Amino acid sequence: MADRDTANIRQQTDADIVRLNPMEHVRKRPGMYVGGTDAKALHHLIYEVVDNSVDEALAGRCDHILITLHDNDYASVQDNGGGIPVGINPSTGRPTVEGVMTEIGMGGKFGSGAYKVSGGLHGVGVSAVNALSEEMRTNIFRDGFLWEQTYRQGKVASDIIKIRPMEAHETTGTIQTFKPDFTVLEPNHFSFDTLAQRFREMAFVTRKVTITLRDERVTPVARQTTFYFEGGLYSYVRYLNRNRNVVHDPVYLERDVEITREGKATITIGIEIAFQYNDSANVVEMAFANTINTPDGGTHLTGLRSAITGVINRYARKASLLKEKDPNFSGSDTLEGITAIVSVKHPDPSFESQTKVKLINPEVQGAVSQVVTEAFNEFLELNPREARKIVEKCMTSMRAREAARKARDLVRSGPSLLESSTLPGKLADCSQRGPDAEIYIVEGDSAGGSAKQGRDRHFQAILPLRGKILNTERARMDKVLDNNEIKALISALGTGIAEDFTLESLRYGRVIVMTDADVDGSHIRTLLLTFFFRHMQQLIQDGHLYIAQPPIYRIKSGKNFEYVYPQAGLTEAELLAKALEKYDDPSKLVIQRYKGLGEMNPDQLWETTMDPGTRTLLQVTIEDAAEADRVFDMLMGSSVPPRRRFIQTHAKSVRNLDI
Repeated sequence: MADRDTANIRQQTDADIVRLNPMEHVRKRPGMYVGGTDAKALHHLIYEVVDNSVDEALAGRCDHILITLHDNDYASVQDNGGGIPVGINPSTGRPTVEGVMTEIGMGGKFGSGAYKVSGGLHGVGVSAVNALSEEMRTNIFRDGFLWEQTYRQGKVASDIIKIRPMEAHETTGTIQTFKPDFTVLEPNHFSFDTLAQRFREMAFVTRKVTITLRDERVTPVARQTTFYFEGGLYSYVRYLNRNRNVVHDPVYLERDVEITREGKATITIGIEIAFQYNDSANVVEMAFANTINTPDGGTHLTGLRSAITGVINRYARKASLLKEKDPNFSGSDTLEGITAIVSVKHPDPSFESQTKVKLINPEVQGAVSQVVTEAFNEFLELNPREARKIVEKCMTSMRAREAARKARDLVRSGPSLLESSTLPGKLADCSQRGPDAEIYIVEGDSAGGSAKQGRDRHFQAILPLRGKILNTERARMDKVLDNNEIKALISALGTGIAEDFTLESLRYGRVIVMTDADVDGSHIRTLLLTFFFRHMQQLIQDGHLYIAQPPIYRIKSGKNFEYVYPQAGLTEAELLAKALEKYDDPSKLVIQRYKGLGEMNPDQLWETTMDPGTRTLLQVTIEDAAEADRVFDMLMGSSVPPRRRFIQTHAKSVRNLDI
């Protein structure tokens, strides 16, 4: 072992070992409990509280949940459930509600009495929200009275008190009101649209429960939307596919399956599944466990996938649609074009983490596979015409997969674009690699020329694209890989595509789309975003994709000038009018409208759009994958009526100004 120079190494002492109580630990390490400190974590606070109300609904004690956004970043969640018990708890000698709100690991979901199934497992959710709140107030309608207790940063601020007797029209229930602590979390605001997407999804999964979202920050009239669905996942699949050409009616099943686990008692797992094929090549899968969305899937989703693939292969062989010499369909063949949702209710679910992104109960896979196999077999036997369409779709997918494999092999075996003689005219690379390097994807040779001259060659690479790239929403993989501009883009990034994709090989920390501020530029940007969403989604999820914000006007007054940039919520006319307010005589100004990046010289392009010290970049994120899938399908897919309706609906609100 090599000698170490210990002269300047400080030894750890007893005083360095710190013991935090659980609530202090939440504040010190919020990522363990709500996934971070950003806007996503902020919304997770509301989800944790709503999950408790949903658990009341699953127990049959609640059928209405009201979420309200108040001024000053307060939020409240009200339900008509049973209400948190307010009596003295025998294990603590303090009011039960106080323990539920201020102690990690205390809750009513560890036994089998009050809740047969629930999303809450660890007694962490609402107490973690309390710990991360500047102020929180719990109101309870129970035992004939309205009760109240308040907290600050997870600590009790007042004893529980009776406010007043319950009135005749009032029911039992709980109201949780809180204000996030932005000394721990990053300053953000609750998004009505983000919450609406989540609660629409939740209402589909917890059918016959009314969920209302109300925004009182909007004046003079509050914004409100209510979700209520009786059809469950059957309705959800139809909703997701409403703008697509579907192959058949949804396959739907709802079963209770009894499982005897080794060395344990028999448990009952509730399973609800719906899936439907459409004529696209895209896959939409969603998985829920005890109404909690598990975005990373798990054993329930694995069971669904394997059952669908097995049933289709057996049916195709039996109906002689697959010949003896033909290979079986792969999982990717049988899932192409499917919209599938699986929801399980388990009395003792196991997740990978407190944020519950993946279900890991092994017995769930077999239970789901069993019921899907039975139901899907029956569907195919009773609907031979639809069964043939599904098998033919799998056939088409298999042929396209083979063509794509050959195209990838050709790309691999041929000279790499990065090593070919065409490199200088296409990609102007930079000397750095890794997180500090960035690549600008630029529209056209003219803008590419200005960008190449204006960039910092140490960390900025430029890739000009010629014309509009292929619409990858409508193209299969073999066509995608045959497009020269897309091949150049894939090679420049270094990540590969589809099953060859690996984020570890990404050559640049930031991938920046920079297009003209006109209709063609917007179209090219949308085509690129479609490609990244469909074929490199992890690039977006890991925060590597950005959109540059070039100016749209240059206003010159004598020797002085300023730039006018796009601003959310304002039209070009409003932006220009706002910029001209400071000038006494706007008629003497020279106003230039930049319709193309090529109209700027290299110094201007650097100063306005590429200089890290002054530029504005918009980071592309995915708040809701299902909604993003719907929007891309509507805007870029083959079905025209949904796109026409969208244009007709929004065209009236668009105002343009030509200078």
